[in-house]
Amino acid sequence: MKQALKNFKWYDFLIVVLIVGLIVNQVYFEMEMIDIMGELILKVQTGLPIAQIWETGRVMLLYAAIIMVSIIAGSFCSTMVAARYAKNLRSSIFKKVNKFSQEEINRFSIPSLITRSTNDIAQVQMTLQMGLRMAIVAPTMGIFSVVKILNKSAQLSWTAGIAVGVLLVVFVILFFAVVPAFGKTQKLTDRLNLVSRENLTGLRVIRAYNTEKQQEEKFEEVNEGLTRLHYYVGKVMSFMNPGMNLISNGLILTIYWLGAALINNGSLQYYNLVQFTSYGMHILISFMFLSAVIVMLPRGIVSLKRICEVLKAESKITYGTFDGKTDKKGTIEFKNVSFRYPDAEMNVLEDINFVANQGETVAFIGSTGSGKSTLVNLIPRFFDATFGDIYIDGVNIKEYSHKALNAKLGFVPQKGILFSGTVRDNIKYGAGDIDDKKINQILKVAQATFVESLEGGLDYNIAQGGTNVSGGQRQRLCIARAIAKDPEIYVFDDSFSALDYKTDKALRAALAKHTKKATKIIVAQRVGTILDADKIIVLDKGKMVGQGTHAELMKSCKIYQEIALSQLSKEELK
Repeated sequence: MKQALKNFKWYDFLIVVLIVGLIVNQVYFEMEMIDIMGELILKVQTGLPIAQIWETGRVMLLYAAIIMVSIIAGSFCSTMVAARYAKNLRSSIFKKVNKFSQEEINRFSIPSLITRSTNDIAQVQMTLQMGLRMAIVAPTMGIFSVVKILNKSAQLSWTAGIAVGVLLVVFVILFFAVVPAFGKTQKLTDRLNLVSRENLTGLRVIRAYNTEKQQEEKFEEVNEGLTRLHYYVGKVMSFMNPGMNLISNGLILTIYWLGAALINNGSLQYYNLVQFTSYGMHILISFMFLSAVIVMLPRGIVSLKRICEVLKAESKITYGTFDGKTDKKGTIEFKNVSFRYPDAEMNVLEDINFVANQGETVAFIGSTGSGKSTLVNLIPRFFDATFGDIYIDGVNIKEYSHKALNAKLGFVPQKGILFSGTVRDNIKYGAGDIDDKKINQILKVAQATFVESLEGGLDYNIAQGGTNVSGGQRQRLCIARAIAKDPEIYVFDDSFSALDYKTDKALRAALAKHTKKATKIIVAQRVGTILDADKIIVLDKGKMVGQGTHAELMKSCKIYQEIALSQLSKEELK
């Protein structure tokens, strides 16, 4: 829980102390109100002048005003502390997740991280907001009431003691019955989030294959499980209110029954009986507050533990402090690099060795599953090589700071990702402040002149994920975003797959002219995309089986020949 406490600032602790003071003040004056009420009853019974009765009434009004101010101030402070704490938690989780490698993201899963960042934090905020008041009011009110009861009537004190004992037994049983259920609830919420996310993401595929019924059954299975769990918790907690009513009414009945006998024999005054009853009810009220805390606390604790799991998780990838200033520019070297995914038994890449010099275009080609995308994902350190080393500009990439390494790279992923906002915002995403003239030049290089025909041009609003543009348009905008950054090294992970041959050719020609001094790493499925590459590396089952130019590989590499001839005719290859 140390990670959670770090999000409490020093002034939050001061406010918590203030809340405790306000609550103690509130409870103290509530107890005093009961004493004054007893005095008022006694004055009425003895027939004192109305002026003295009004004097007692004015004191009661003053105490009521103090209680009201204390409650309002305490509620405001507890709400402020809880809201600020939730804000800090959300910020901490967001920053932490941004530092995660793909391994940690896969371990937690995206739906679970979303749930922990939203639902779990909301649970913690609600628990803290209510708990800061109720968890302090309950024991304070209980202690004050018990002390007052012992002072008023020792003969009746045992009745309150029995009621408190029974309530404690009930609360302990309920607590241990519902805590495990709340842990399962959050896990099932993760699962429900996963199924819903899959359904929304793959909606077109689901409709194309007419599998709506299958998805509905999958959702119903998780939904029913979560509903059954809520039913169980609801049934267990449903015993609380009738149980509290039974105990409280039983306590009142016992107090009046025994009190009547004590008044009869003259050992107790009527106003003392009224005060005793009020104190007894305050004890029960304190336990009602405690019951509310018990309902919220288990779920809040489970949610806080899940949040802390994220906060204390350390990324397997640690960065150095090197600022990236080197004599060389745009060179990449793989030395005996092998890689296997976490918990996998076999290497995905085996003994990869190559050098890409400044200005060169190095392409990777191979059958599906040969490790092309995995290889280029090692360059920006989405994963770290299991064995061997990777050097950029003569420096091991593990020595670079996170910012310095990313500054050297312009990465275009296999699946083009655009962010909600304007076209201008997306192009400027990693480039900082560039003017519209520069952006239009970049769009021409990326063959993305279609932007001119969009409503608003550069001000056209892109939907989340770029769903309101086609796959080819999305790829070209992602390429334009990388060009705008003007990096030393471009990494294109099969980033031309959605383009037709004509656009592909025009884009490669414009890119070669615009990025002469930059190194380009290209993963491709189409031979036509990499014909002019300075170096083509052929991968098969994670191993390098060929390296050279197109002409050299056509003579020396059988696998490359098979790939080339399956896509182009001999005349086209010539």
